[in-house]
Amino acid sequence: MKILYNIGIYLLRFGCLAASLFNTKIRTMCSGQRQTFERLSALDKNKKTLWFHCASLGEFEQARNLIETIKERHSDCQILLSFFSPSGYEIRKNYKYADCVVYLPFDTPENARKFVKAANPSMVFFIKYEFWWNYITNLADVPLYSVSLILRKNHYLLKPYSAYFVKLLRNFNMFFVQNKETDEILQSLGYNNKIIAGDTRFDRVMSMSEEKKNFPLIEKFIDGKKSFIAGSSWPEDEKIIHSALAQRKDIKIILAPHLIDKNHIDNLLHQFGGSLALSSLTEDNCRDFDVLIIDNIGMLMYLYSLCDIAYIGGGFKEGIHNILEAAVFGKPVAFGPNNKKFQEAQDLIALHAARQINNSEDLKAWTDMLWSKEDVYKEYSSTAKEYVIRHTGATEKILKEICLTD
Repeated sequence: MKILYNIGIYLLRFGCLAASLFNTKIRTMCSGQRQTFERLSALDKNKKTLWFHCASLGEFEQARNLIETIKERHSDCQILLSFFSPSGYEIRKNYKYADCVVYLPFDTPENARKFVKAANPSMVFFIKYEFWWNYITNLADVPLYSVSLILRKNHYLLKPYSAYFVKLLRNFNMFFVQNKETDEILQSLGYNNKIIAGDTRFDRVMSMSEEKKNFPLIEKFIDGKKSFIAGSSWPEDEKIIHSALAQRKDIKIILAPHLIDKNHIDNLLHQFGGSLALSSLTEDNCRDFDVLIIDNIGMLMYLYSLCDIAYIGGGFKEGIHNILEAAVFGKPVAFGPNNKKFQEAQDLIALHAARQINNSEDLKAWTDMLWSKEDVYKEYSSTAKEYVIRHTGATEKILKEICLTD
């Protein structure tokens, strides 16, 4: 089985090298991997190294609160943060809480040995779905934790061909899982070293919601009117929003698109009449437009606090983006149909704090209902906020188990 796995990894590496000739994203990843071992040499040999590996940006958000809490409480530790995807690395390569940020090289036997030796980690955290055979094998003598793990009944670990992989999981000291289903699956595989810790993203959004951020120009743009924000929207989402809401002059719309390249921003400005980009917003013109296009990154979560209703993009693509960032502010949340893999989406729908939107008619009817029925709006709002509060605490549960000391 291991031979087949290694052959697959070598084929993957070869395929990515070939694809890098034509694909910018893959080329960026391959180029970044070539710099990894040089970057690792900058680690302080006299400090304890805690290695966090996240496949991409979404997994990073589940590690983030844990990383930042550790750095604040344990100044003698240094953080090594690795990514596989450029969408994680390129956005977080200058993350201030990490002492070293790298691309994780392909999981070949030689790469794994070399990486673990160079990093010399005292403790390792693999986030969510990360199970790399050779890296795990080379970490046999290092405390290894799986964080925010979530498994479903169709997971490959439950397939007959995964028997060898299941045995490999014995190298993990503890599995910090998100829900009861994952706990039961691990139990069926013979693992008792597990704790239902929950999802650390709840802690993250709660702590961020307590930070005070002021956006006076955007507040003047809203000007006390009904307001709607679309976060991390894709063109499919934006088309629905335009059809449902763009003709209304009694509301203010804020679009924070997932794609902020100049061409997409220009297309949105053309698509939505009476719109302006944030970079062009001034004291003189902030009340003259009905649609504001956010053409930067880093402020989206705080903008949710300013609006009445939130729409989260991605539900007509691979999957919805982070809905907790809006829910923590007590905002009713809508999103597209590709949401079944997101437990928080299913929970909030069941609690009547969120709504699945399939087309512009759905969005129009839902927003009209919320803006016309104050009691229903308040129920959505309070339920969303209470849901987030009820699910905080994962970070402390994890820290209690890993026994870090100064």
